[in-house]
Amino acid sequence: MQTPRRDVLVHVGENLRRLRQAAGLSQTALAEASGISRRTIINLEAGEANVSLSGLDRLAEALGAGFVDLVAAPAASTHDIGAVAWRGSAPESEAVLLGSAPARSEVQLWSWALGPGERYDAEPDPAGWHEMVVVTGGRLRIERDDGPVTLETGGHATYSSAQTYAYVNAHDGVTRFIRNVVS
Repeated sequence: MQTPRRDVLVHVGENLRRLRQAAGLSQTALAEASGISRRTIINLEAGEANVSLSGLDRLAEALGAGFVDLVAAPAASTHDIGAVAWRGSAPESEAVLLGSAPARSEVQLWSWALGPGERYDAEPDPAGWHEMVVVTGGRLRIERDDGPVTLETGGHATYSSAQTYAYVNAHDGVTRFIRNVVS
């Protein structure tokens, strides 16, 4: 993730502390269970740290919670979350978690925009996770371990996200796409 702004992951600290305490875990125990450093957990709870989206997934799993439980406002409906969870360096670049629905574990619906020259590098998700992407404007290149794919407006791809991958704006304007994460 890039430099945080006030609206990015605004509820993580409060939610993380609440969920950790409800699970009866110390910060040290959560660090051991998630693979996220204790220092990062302390700073996240204080609202002073940034963490990758996959780091949030690992924290949620260690807490027996969902990703949405960490990032959404406590009173938010899972069908209308509207949480900005990532911003790039270009003002047009952001990822907004729109909603979530149950699957084996969870399904997440995202609206993404990447400004010219922008990219987002992702860490592999756990085995069994997948992504479904549809481009609504511009041209998106998805660089994956199993080979890159370039999608024009209207194009789509479904693939395992249990691999290193990146979203790259392959267009001179803003590229917009919808992303579903299925776990």
